[in-house]
Amino acid sequence: MRKGGGVARRPHAPVLAPATLPAVLLARDHPDAALGARARRDGLTRVARGAYLPGDGPRGPREAALARIVAVHHRLTSPHWFSHGSAALVHGLRTWQAPGLTHLRTAAKGGTRRDPQVHRHLGPVPAELTAQVNGLPVTTLALTAADCARPLPARDALVVLDAALAAGAERDLVGALLVAGGPGVRRARTVLRYADPGAESPQETATRLVLLRAGLPVPTTQVRVSTALGTFWADLGIPQWRLLIEYDGRAKYATPDDLYAEKRRQDAITAAGYAMVRVTSLTPPQTLIAQAMAHAPADFRPLPRPELNF
Repeated sequence: MRKGGGVARRPHAPVLAPATLPAVLLARDHPDAALGARARRDGLTRVARGAYLPGDGPRGPREAALARIVAVHHRLTSPHWFSHGSAALVHGLRTWQAPGLTHLRTAAKGGTRRDPQVHRHLGPVPAELTAQVNGLPVTTLALTAADCARPLPARDALVVLDAALAAGAERDLVGALLVAGGPGVRRARTVLRYADPGAESPQETATRLVLLRAGLPVPTTQVRVSTALGTFWADLGIPQWRLLIEYDGRAKYATPDDLYAEKRRQDAITAAGYAMVRVTSLTPPQTLIAQAMAHAPADFRPLPRPELNF
């Protein structure tokens, strides 16, 4: 399996970058009555105590979580570094879902009154494991990945680890931060072994995990295929079986031209000697496994990986 860096990259692959922080209106910067009146008049969205997002459009969970991070940062007076899922969002990492709480590391117990939306992780943080991203103090990519991997279920942890490696975290450093004996460390180190920076979406990661749990060969991400129409790339596959696997999301086929182009692409890939299995969010794991196994050599016997079943 791949060891981080040097992974094959298809042209125009998405590049992970720090998140763009939303503009947050803070009550401390406005007379309470005036901001309250504006919230009612202009439909401001309250995201945290004394913090609002302007506009009345729909708010995604990531934007709301980032807004809470900004609000908490401006409220705190003691040194702090956003961590775990909160740092993952600030770094721009993919996550299976946005964290419901704002996570931060701090050596101090005080600084603001208790907030049920804030999870403090007490203890000193070495300076070399801290960073500044868009003006916010955060844990480094490696520490963020390690912090996320320990408590999360395998799918959620693998999504973050895939993204962290793609963003430049070093696999060995993440592993070194998973100190033996701590809670969740053994499971986190197991997931780290299978992390792959080639994954380009949480759904691709989840699809790969289904195949890993079932005991199929470790899938390759971003498989390059040469055809009569040129070079194409598949989300993942098992090249020794001449099998490709594509995750199809709703946004993939926005127009009839998209459907036509994909039909030509698949026909060319098939003519080059590859089979393709397509997956959506509605595909049951057992269906994916059965479809993949239909292309296995006759003597292949899967070796399930129960260590990933959590």
